[in-house]
Amino acid sequence: MNLRRRIREDGEVHTGPLNDILFILLLFFLIVSTLANPNVIRLSQPKSKSDTKAKQTVVVSIDANKQFYVGTTRVNLQELKSKLQPFLAKETDQPSIVINADKSVPIDDVVAVMKIARELGARTVLAVNKNGVQ
Repeated sequence: MNLRRRIREDGEVHTGPLNDILFILLLFFLIVSTLANPNVIRLSQPKSKSDTKAKQTVVVSIDANKQFYVGTTRVNLQELKSKLQPFLAKETDQPSIVINADKSVPIDDVVAVMKIARELGARTVLAVNKNGVQ
C-alpha cells in the first residue's frame, strides 16, 4: 500500500478568455462615450423642416428662464461679448455662433446675441428641432 502523499500541482487560472472580455468591455465603453451628448442644457427648440449644417465655433444657449450659457458656462448678457471673444479668436476662417434657444424665449434675447455676434464678425446659426412638426 502506497501511503505517501503525492505532490499536487498548484491550480492555475487561465486568463485567455479574460483578454476577450476586457476587449469587449473597452469597445462597449468607447461606443457609449461617443453617444453621450455634451450639451447638458435641456431646451425645447423651435421646429423646422429644413436642416442647415454649419461648422460651429461656439454654442450660446438661452433657456426658458432667460439665462445665457456659453457652452455650459452660465454668463449674463453684459459679459457675453467678452466670453465669446476667446472662442472666436481661435478660428481662422469665418467663425460661427450657434444659438440654441428655448422656443419660449423672446426674440429680443436672440437678436441681442445676433448683434453681439455681428460686432465680433461671426455668423449666427439658430438651432432648431429637425422633426418639423409641433
